[in-house]
Amino acid sequence: MRLLVFATLVAAAAQGLHPPPAVAPKDFAVMAWGNSPSDPEQLRGMKEAGLNVTGFCRVEDLEQVRAAGLACFVRDGRANGYDWTSLPSDEVLRRNVTALKGLIGGNPAAVGFFLRDEPSAALMPGMGKVATMLREAMPDKWPYVNLFPYRAGPAAMGTSSYDEYVRMLVTTIGQPFLSYDNYSLVNGEMLDYFYINLEVVRRLGVETKTPFWNCILANAHFNYMEPSDATFHLQVYSTLAYGGRGIQYFTYLTPTVGNYRLGAIDQFGNRTGTWEMLRRINNEIHALAPTLIKLRSTGVYHYPDAPEQGFGLGASRLIKSVEMTQRYVRPLVGARFLIGEFEDPQGRPYFMIVNKDLAQSFRFRVELKREGKLIRTSPYSGREEPFGREMDWLAPGAGILFRVE
Repeated sequence: MRLLVFATLVAAAAQGLHPPPAVAPKDFAVMAWGNSPSDPEQLRGMKEAGLNVTGFCRVEDLEQVRAAGLACFVRDGRANGYDWTSLPSDEVLRRNVTALKGLIGGNPAAVGFFLRDEPSAALMPGMGKVATMLREAMPDKWPYVNLFPYRAGPAAMGTSSYDEYVRMLVTTIGQPFLSYDNYSLVNGEMLDYFYINLEVVRRLGVETKTPFWNCILANAHFNYMEPSDATFHLQVYSTLAYGGRGIQYFTYLTPTVGNYRLGAIDQFGNRTGTWEMLRRINNEIHALAPTLIKLRSTGVYHYPDAPEQGFGLGASRLIKSVEMTQRYVRPLVGARFLIGEFEDPQGRPYFMIVNKDLAQSFRFRVELKREGKLIRTSPYSGREEPFGREMDWLAPGAGILFRVE
């Protein structure tokens, strides 16, 4: 009888062991940051890894990208090959835009156009002018500009504050999403810079009604940590808890300079162990995204300590307390949690709890401010299920999405 029950459970579980349906790039971007490969085999591998945007592709590679079931931002001199502080005449710009439209305007694999990475404020008016021309000619194509991280400083940004700098992406360039990078994994921990950046970008996204994409660390270089399931989970789930609508990976292809190592594809074109980690976390994104894209972020809270510009759990509208419930942990450590709260279009409350520790798993208990039942969204199937059994554990960096019923 026990063997029969076990076989039944295995068979039932096997029915759910398949990747979830892919989410569309404009609903939730899962993107490799960098130049898109031309090799069809590598493009197929990106699709298999759960990416939906290959990065920045050449015009001549667009059909290969489309054949792989992927999308990209076109990188072409007619869109970005300018001195942004001294543009050519409008006649030249319109001629370039018209030519580019003739080549790619009807191709759905082209999400938009790469303009610039980490520009200073002085370059943005020029980019805004070209972006406007491109959008007028091809309204379905998006401009792409990625911003400096929070700690870049006024000299690099060209503004007196990071708020002012981020707002220019919306007000000056007209980009329909905020995009920035922040790499803060050092010496086995996540520095608070990562959460401060999320705080600022989320707040400005809410104020300007603009979703945001986060570009996260997906290789090792300089003194940054080597990738692990925990580093991917913490970066992705923290972004999701803050209401992010895109994850970008720096990088999928490992650069051939310095001490860069352990990107998903190494310098010889082979898959590394990081590739499997990337596929695992991307499958979870695709499972959760159909629910997440319907939700509105209402607040983010940290326990027991909050980063600069952040909020403690006492400000939460839903959660009274969160505590670690396992005993006899050696060495004794205190759990650190992140809570992102949401509402769906019907006003039903949701929250995501994230384990901020990169080394320890924690068993937890949540006490609500009002009586309610917790419904878990599976990160494997995307389906709702009752919260119970052994679901009250969080792996290092991992998160769980709940609906409160």
